Amino acid sequence: MAEHIALYAGSFDPPTLGHLDVISRARRLFDRIVVGIGENPEKQHMLTPEDRLRLMEQVVDEARTASPDGAPVEVRTYEGLTVDFARSIGAAALLRGIRNVTDLASECQLAIANRQVADIESVFVITDEQYGFTSSSLIRQIVELGGDIQKLANIVPAAVLRHLAEATQ
Repeated sequence: MAEHIALYAGSFDPPTLGHLDVISRARRLFDRIVVGIGENPEKQHMLTPEDRLRLMEQVVDEARTASPDGAPVEVRTYEGLTVDFARSIGAAALLRGIRNVTDLASECQLAIANRQVADIESVFVITDEQYGFTSSSLIRQIVELGGDIQKLANIVPAAVLRHLAEATQ
């Protein structure tokens, strides 16, 4: 029987507890999860690709240790189209987190396009309601405008919080 691999792709700039919630839920649905950290040329990144990879690996390892049951999770970087990376790793589906109704509309449009153009399905996982309005963009804005980083403790993993605090000192 073929292994069911999900690709959870994003910029993860920075990783959030909402991202970890999606990964945790997906570990019960797939045989393996690959977290793909990609580059979005339309976004101004706060963290380097190396920092995003290191932080995501760290928080995924911590989450796996805390909850060892479920599929293994691998973190990788990639360049180019997400669907090409998905094919290269043998992904059966693109994993997408849905926080709220706004996400659903845009993610449905993207899922239909990916199915028509690349013949790959998307699987939506709804995050816990406490992450319904958590976004990396919002976190970047708070950090870049000098907001109180400690107030982000409920939406970013501790390792990310430490990194952001150190980077802004």
